[in-house]
Amino acid sequence: MNLANLNGLGTVLLVVGFFVAFWAVAAYVVGLRTRNGSLMASGRGAVLALAFVLTMTVLILWGQFIGSDFSNRYVAEHSSTDLSLGYKISGLWAGNEGSLLLWAWLLALYAAVVTFIRHEEGQELLPFVSTILSAINLFFLFIVNFLSRPFVALSPVPPEGMGLNPLLQDPGMVIHPPMLYLGYVGFAVPFAFAMASLLANQRGGAWIKATRRWTLVAWLFLSIGIIFGAEWAYVVLGWGGYWGWDPVENASFLPWLTGTAFFHSMMIQERRGMLKGWNMALIIITFMLTIFGTYLTRSGVVASVHAFGDNVLGMWFLIFMLTSLAAALYLIISRRHLLREEHQFEAVVSKESSFLLNNLILVGLAFAVFFGTLYPLTSGWLTGNKVAVGPEYYNAIAAPMGTLLILLIGICPLIPWRRASVRNLMENFLYPFAVAAVITVVLFFAGIRKLPALAAFGIIAFVLATIAMEFFRGVRVRLKSGGESLPTAVWSMMSRNRRRWGGYTVHIAVTLIVLGIVGSSSYQVSKTYTVGIGQTMSLGGYTLTYKGLQQTRQGQAEVVLADLDVSHGGKAVGKLRSQKEFYPNSEEPTTRVGIRGSYKEDLYVILNGWEQDQTANFKLVINPLMAWMWIGWYILAVGTVFAAWPAGRAAAAVQHQGSAAMAQSD
Repeated sequence: MNLANLNGLGTVLLVVGFFVAFWAVAAYVVGLRTRNGSLMASGRGAVLALAFVLTMTVLILWGQFIGSDFSNRYVAEHSSTDLSLGYKISGLWAGNEGSLLLWAWLLALYAAVVTFIRHEEGQELLPFVSTILSAINLFFLFIVNFLSRPFVALSPVPPEGMGLNPLLQDPGMVIHPPMLYLGYVGFAVPFAFAMASLLANQRGGAWIKATRRWTLVAWLFLSIGIIFGAEWAYVVLGWGGYWGWDPVENASFLPWLTGTAFFHSMMIQERRGMLKGWNMALIIITFMLTIFGTYLTRSGVVASVHAFGDNVLGMWFLIFMLTSLAAALYLIISRRHLLREEHQFEAVVSKESSFLLNNLILVGLAFAVFFGTLYPLTSGWLTGNKVAVGPEYYNAIAAPMGTLLILLIGICPLIPWRRASVRNLMENFLYPFAVAAVITVVLFFAGIRKLPALAAFGIIAFVLATIAMEFFRGVRVRLKSGGESLPTAVWSMMSRNRRRWGGYTVHIAVTLIVLGIVGSSSYQVSKTYTVGIGQTMSLGGYTLTYKGLQQTRQGQAEVVLADLDVSHGGKAVGKLRSQKEFYPNSEEPTTRVGIRGSYKEDLYVILNGWEQDQTANFKLVINPLMAWMWIGWYILAVGTVFAAWPAGRAAAAVQHQGSAAMAQSD
């Protein structure tokens, strides 16, 4: 087929997809109202057909990127012939049109999987769930058909494309956006199950059990997206940090916070039949925040290096968000009798109370970030002048709230359900507190004198000590039962309760992330030098010798490289290279920093500028404990996968018996 004809084919497929989604919604709605099984089966088939149609559409657009088909305006604006295959593929999500198509495609795939797999719980809700997911996709298909079309023909066809945004030409940007979208879109599934349970007049918690893994999967993808975004900012933006509280960064952080609160409070409803209305509210807020993030990126209401504003698109997303919120609130109010609590809190000191406090802190932090993100907009409405809040505002709120959250991570596992006794508290807290106290004293005499950092390190030690104590207790029980080696006992214990030990692994990961954040933010040092060839710079025991500049060409970019020899304590430890890249389609150069990393600290070198005689200006930064933040995120991913992975039959039976025993004790 002639490449030029692909624009027409892609357009036709999108129109077909719109009507298929419309039919899926109509067939399900009429089928449910009339109890017509044939119509519902037709709707079910339409869900699968939509996934197929949008898959073909995405493959066509990818084919145009790979084939450098500049007859497509979107391809011409976001690609060029000299791009590598990976960056051509990532062109799909480089702009509005392609990223919205990506959203619709991923949602169609999610809907098809949800509709056609067998659920242990909530199977009777699937017709409602499929209807809701198809209705959401109908909105996105309306957008890509009428407002932000990815297949618009150019004539005459330009011989070369404009190229990919230089900031996106990084391996992290090949992974970061699709992971975020998988997280954003994934939260539509638990939202759909929650609304389905109300539509079906279901009193029980089947929707909670049916969506536990879906929630974890969405949260995992969103977490991966956030960490790759932070790594990209750290390496490419060249300012010495990884999180600047940019509005679009905040937009991804908000549903992560409320999603974290949701899957913690899910456990209370699952075990005790409590917080039903709270869980409904949390998943509605989380889903709305995913739409809010898309609105923020595309509306132009806030300034961001990540955004591509379009006032018309923003208006439609705002309408969709408000309409969806109104419909969800109507369902909650009209079906409020379904959300009556089965039990009440029996004691202030209990696992339920600690989970609730965890939720309140997470939601409070989300509200504070939401308020700060929108403050320029609201201040503009009220005063006529847009006033932005700086990182100081966010840090002042996030630091104490984050510290309290980490403390709760250590406390919660040690408190029983329903009510804790004094004896129980003494037995469980004595050793972890003793370990934390000793480590805090040692750190104080080692020179850690900043009180907030010292407190955070002490709390991290407490959390790790509580998890270690729980681990050794469990292994000891397995070993006493006899017949198992130590590795077998460890694996048996963890695999028979994946949720618990996967959760503990995630908690370890979070403490390591906080360790990296506290170390790099509390003890970062930096210094700026202007040096000539052969001159040296020093910071934190490192000595860097400037060797000169090189100029080369990489694809469309003109690259200026600065080479440095690095020594530490008088001993040569390696070389660093920092560079600037100049692209013809960008007024500003892209920075690639030089980093020498270790478990102790990162030496971070930024090339700021230079003169004709090769005199160069550098900024040197030392970020202590940075590696632990990245390590923590990867452990978090492993722990989440372990917790979400389906258990074997024997382990599932053990978990079911444990849940049954808990229910009887209630």
